[in-house]
Amino acid sequence: MSEIIEAVQHPHSEVPAGRPACPVCRREAEEGLAPFDSLPEELRSLVAANAPAEAGAVCPRCVQLFERARAQSEKYAAVFEQGRRVLPTWLRLGAHEHFTGRGVTIAFLDSGFYPHPDLTTPESRILAYHNIVPKGTGTLDSVEPASWHGMMTSVVAAGNGALSGGFFRAIAPDCNVVLVKVSKSGHIGEKNIERGLKWILENREKYGVRVVNISAGGDGEQSYLDNALSQTVERAVKAGLVVVCAVGNAGWEPGHPVLPPASSPSSIAVGGLNDQNSLDRTRHGLYRSSYGPTFDGLQKPEVIAPGIWVPAPILPHTPTAAEAELYAKLDRAADEELRPLIEEHREVDEDFYDARNLPTYLIRQLVSVKLHEADVISEHYKFVDGTSFAAPIVSSTVACMLEANPHLTPQQVKRILIDTAERLPDVEIDRQGWGVIAPRRAVEVALALRPRG
Repeated sequence: MSEIIEAVQHPHSEVPAGRPACPVCRREAEEGLAPFDSLPEELRSLVAANAPAEAGAVCPRCVQLFERARAQSEKYAAVFEQGRRVLPTWLRLGAHEHFTGRGVTIAFLDSGFYPHPDLTTPESRILAYHNIVPKGTGTLDSVEPASWHGMMTSVVAAGNGALSGGFFRAIAPDCNVVLVKVSKSGHIGEKNIERGLKWILENREKYGVRVVNISAGGDGEQSYLDNALSQTVERAVKAGLVVVCAVGNAGWEPGHPVLPPASSPSSIAVGGLNDQNSLDRTRHGLYRSSYGPTFDGLQKPEVIAPGIWVPAPILPHTPTAAEAELYAKLDRAADEELRPLIEEHREVDEDFYDARNLPTYLIRQLVSVKLHEADVISEHYKFVDGTSFAAPIVSSTVACMLEANPHLTPQQVKRILIDTAERLPDVEIDRQGWGVIAPRRAVEVALALRPRG
């Protein structure tokens, strides 16, 4: 780095005078700030696009982050363009590229699942599928209305991005998964969640389960002392399982309640971050996630992770998949190909068939509207939102931490996540807990605590 700016206090910083604060990440920079003019041209434009307008310099840590982002966007240039310039979660959070959850198993409790190629290619990492609901609810390979939610949560945590050339991979793309179906559809009752968690407890050693992801809420507010599900969570953590729970999406509702199992003291409750699909930290805000205090007066969530703009797979062999495929094809098609494609897929979306004789520019506008309305990224992926998808991002981070240091206890994992999290400025502590997870730093701390020899 050719030039360093001497320390100047940032107006929004709480950093002591004499230490510079980066205008992008707002962290203190003991090494000073690098002016944009000192950066290579290809990096300068990327930094400027993700920095506040008045910013003229950036800290060395952000330079490294943007350099990784530039390298990855070049590596996956075709996917990046075809994917409507969507940034994958691992890149937005700056995940550690050398730890990918190898040798760690995450168990998921959800309403349904599907063996998505991102979990089964080149070989399946699904170690087990267990269905606790009554017979007649299909198999893992069945495409059912309830299959999409668990498929998305498991792939958000453990998918390897097989259908995107690896671009839309998870933070832990090499971890194994155990899938436990606990509902036919819709609301998942506490008794079913409890039954599923007990099954995991009984089979944790058989499948090497270290992490449990629960992207489902309970029946109502209740003290953890009197709640059977919460007590099972406490027992699971005591047995060595890290239990990660979505805190819920009731942040705009009266009382913004946090329900079991997220209200359990030993669980890691995860709220939502709205990072605007951007590396610019000054644009980051909160998602509408639930927050405490809980019935027992506990602060929840402990941490937050992206809860919107999360790339997730589309359930194959469904009307939604057919629509996404059509929209993506039309978006890439040459003008002369538009009408033949519409004719060929007339049964997929009648709006396009009715508009087939309109001027080309109007058909293009309709394509754009459809892509945005359906949150389509490509044929295979779409945007999703909810703390249901923030939780698996934390679960995948935990898997990487446990790969770096298998000796960590659930209590140590939780403490590291809290200690390395970064709070959003000007946001109530009750709503964000200890702040946004920092996967790379969490893994580095976990590794530093690994016993020597």
